[in-house]
Amino acid sequence: MNLLPLDEGERITALLPIKEFEEDRFVFMATARGTVKKTPLSAFSRPRAAGIIAIELEHGDKLVGVAITDGTQDSILCTSGGKAIRFAESGVRAMGRNAAGVRGIRVPGDEDVISLITPDADGLILTASENGFGKLTPVEEFPLHGRGGQGVIAMQTSERNGRLVAATQVSTSDELMLMSSSGTLVRVRASEISVMGRNTQGVRLIRLDDGERLIGVEPVTAEDEVGEVAGAGLVDPDKTDELPTLP
Repeated sequence: MNLLPLDEGERITALLPIKEFEEDRFVFMATARGTVKKTPLSAFSRPRAAGIIAIELEHGDKLVGVAITDGTQDSILCTSGGKAIRFAESGVRAMGRNAAGVRGIRVPGDEDVISLITPDADGLILTASENGFGKLTPVEEFPLHGRGGQGVIAMQTSERNGRLVAATQVSTSDELMLMSSSGTLVRVRASEISVMGRNTQGVRLIRLDDGERLIGVEPVTAEDEVGEVAGAGLVDPDKTDELPTLP
């Protein structure tokens, strides 16, 4: 509340560090219902104490991802049903802050977009499911299509895997913090996770108790300090030790 007055049920989705409001930069946004929007960064150069409108959301929709882009990058949207669509940012025209945006991906009524990725051409995409399984897939395996389609399989969602809960770009030098619904954090090395094709189920990333599920994954770069988190008792060293050696 000291940073931004929030309405009931509202929460902060993203925090973007900005040095200058450059004219050739954009704020690219994605919502849970598959809408995307691109607004010039300069449109946010005059903030107000109560905040300013970034996107007009339809009832029941919410913002799930935001990135700063240069207008020429690709975007990948991933859904809870294990689908992903990759399209050129140039296919989305720039709009004002009050606009609602355009369709980025068609999402069935029982699924949501869970992440927005602006990929590097030679990067790796980590996908992880609620039952603790995941994998790395090269960006090149995600074909470039026009926006608004149904996407392609990013990870097989099944009874074994459950729904997709996280998708993010990582490097093999990164470490990953896995967060469970019981509040446990476990750290694993990205280099230990199998690199696999899109149409696969992945391998076990974390052992979960009955009724527990994976709710999120965050990459930690090699130079970041995470020892303080372990010292605070948020990391369960027993579960970390029990993790199998991944093929």
